[in-house]
Amino acid sequence: MKKLLTKLTLLVKDKKVWLALVAGLILTFGYAPYQIWPIAFFSIAAIIFFINPNNTGKAHAKTAAKYGFIFGLGWFGAGISWVHVSIATFGGMPLIASLSLMALLCSYLALFPALAFWATTRFASGPKSFGALLIATFAMSEYLRGVVLTGFPWLSFGYTQTDGPLRILAPYIGEFGLTLSCVAVGFALYRLTQKDIKTPLITTAALALLIVGALNTGTNRYSGKEMSTLLVQGNIKQHLRFEPSEFWTTMSKYQDLTRPHWDADLVVWPEAAVPEIEMLADSYLANLDSAASFNKTALVTGIVDYQLDTKTIYNTLIVVGNKERNDEHGHYRYLDKNRYRKHQLLPIGEFVPFQDILRPIAPLFDLPMSSFTRGDRVQNNLRANGFNLLPAICYEIVFADLVRGNYKSDSDLLFTVSNDAWFGDSIGPLQHMQIARMRALELQRPLVRVTNNGVSAVYDPISHTQQTMPQFEAATMKADIKLIQGDSVYSQYGNAFVWGFVVLLGISGFGVRFRK
Repeated sequence: MKKLLTKLTLLVKDKKVWLALVAGLILTFGYAPYQIWPIAFFSIAAIIFFINPNNTGKAHAKTAAKYGFIFGLGWFGAGISWVHVSIATFGGMPLIASLSLMALLCSYLALFPALAFWATTRFASGPKSFGALLIATFAMSEYLRGVVLTGFPWLSFGYTQTDGPLRILAPYIGEFGLTLSCVAVGFALYRLTQKDIKTPLITTAALALLIVGALNTGTNRYSGKEMSTLLVQGNIKQHLRFEPSEFWTTMSKYQDLTRPHWDADLVVWPEAAVPEIEMLADSYLANLDSAASFNKTALVTGIVDYQLDTKTIYNTLIVVGNKERNDEHGHYRYLDKNRYRKHQLLPIGEFVPFQDILRPIAPLFDLPMSSFTRGDRVQNNLRANGFNLLPAICYEIVFADLVRGNYKSDSDLLFTVSNDAWFGDSIGPLQHMQIARMRALELQRPLVRVTNNGVSAVYDPISHTQQTMPQFEAATMKADIKLIQGDSVYSQYGNAFVWGFVVLLGISGFGVRFRK
């Protein structure tokens, strides 16, 4: 115990620990809603400076891991502080327990940057190999963060560039490539402090060449076709969404909001906008199907599908009304194939690991609708009124490979629904919208995002224009969307080229070590 107290005292007195924490904390301002994109570069440069690439090898690896961990605590502690809103407000846990859970989550996520800095310092042989290995190890640690324990790839560095000049590279190297570009720029800035001009010049020249190449080789352009879309935002209070006594009130509200605006090519409702399970909402959906078809349109809505025979429950998107433009009747039928079932489920919120142990502990582990079944990883696009919609439900939009896996060359737009009422008036929903915009930039398809209480918006990845509905209001918004044709490099090859570059960097970084 005495040794532990001594170590904690030394840790508190270490000025670099506090500076590493600040370097992580300020990263929050690089993301929405602040979007000060250069902050990511300076934050990364600062943590590299504290670690000091001049000191490498086994003896210094633990120190690098320590600073990397503290940096991660600041990065995620501030960046995902909005998670505490859902735990404290809807989780039914005492404040000390909810804060402990947040500390545990942030500590877990901080292990990944700690791993990257440990591995880099352990195997680098000096500043020359440090930069190459840092990019390679960050590639591995960020990949692991996105897949281990179902993954949580929120707040990757690349998202800070959604409104920065590097966004022009998103259709080529994706957000993953942008994350590594941020690491490269951060290292170059660090080298400037060491009076090294060569590294920053090479990094700047490389990025400039990539940007010029992107500007001159873009294959995506407007197709000349347009579609009008009606977004409907119900603003249903979270504690009422799954109250059976409120089901009809909610369903009537969405109908009333939609009724004056059937003249759109496509009408979109948010995740689980119809709170009644699909099998029991048959008459409601039949009427909705007829109304949409009568008005020569289609409506897409989220709904819960609970199948009594198999006891499976899916978070689902369905289409009612016209499947093709010239249909004379609505096409909706229960369990028809024109539907999408959520694949990437949210831990605790949609499924509970070790549920027999955790569910009795607190309401947080026994929330309504927390026993969903996974849909297939690869599914068809939704067909609605002659358009192909590339779907993603809520948390899924964070997983770039999952979204890209369902992309088709004839996908007309990226369509995602959510319910961010869990996170109140926090920065979480704004970060969620920023992430969705990055998927649109990668795939070069217009984005339609509709949520229960915001952020609901339409985004054009070519003109970078966005139409947004006000948060926390029941409202509708009609938007005319220009459709885009052509396939981005990222949509066809994903991160293949980026991983190839990472392998080369890893080989060159280790090569310097072994030559010595």
